[in-house]
Amino acid sequence: MPTISRFYGIEIRMYYHEHHAPHVHAIYGEHKALIGIRDERVIAGRLPGRARRLVSEWVRAHRAELMQNWERARNGQDILTIEPLE
Repeated sequence: MPTISRFYGIEIRMYYHEHHAPHVHAIYGEHKALIGIRDERVIAGRLPGRARRLVSEWVRAHRAELMQNWERARNGQDILTIEPLE
């Protein structure tokens, strides 16, 4: 599972061949969550409040790039890294 971004101790990953709606995996310490790209909704798992807000902000800022990566992954292409939240 490629890591596509890291910021404030949060790691964002995207798997190839996922079957859910477009999403990313956010990992913060022992916390993990699947976050929807289209609506920033938590699909599964849990993140602490601040980490959750930071991930939502990052997803909103990079939604188009994330959707491009989602399509690349579905087509077996390399996933590109995305700038971290600053």
